[in-house]
Amino acid sequence: MAKKRALAWSPVRDLMKSVGAQIVARDAVDLLIKYLEEKAKDITTNALKLTRHSKRTKLTKDDIELVLKMGE
Repeated sequence: MAKKRALAWSPVRDLMKSVGAQIVARDAVDLLIKYLEEKAKDITTNALKLTRHSKRTKLTKDDIELVLKMGE
């Protein structure tokens, strides 16, 4: 059974094609998806730390922006 992904394969492939990749290998899309999912998890984890530090339960856009500004 295939691993459940958070990001769909076709939109990621379409994104790669939109910047000029005419032919995209399946394993290239899979690798990019894996990287993006890990990056999203790291950013969310760090943003959640800020949320908890502020004694809040709702993770906000501002939390994400701060993590991105800090460079994770």
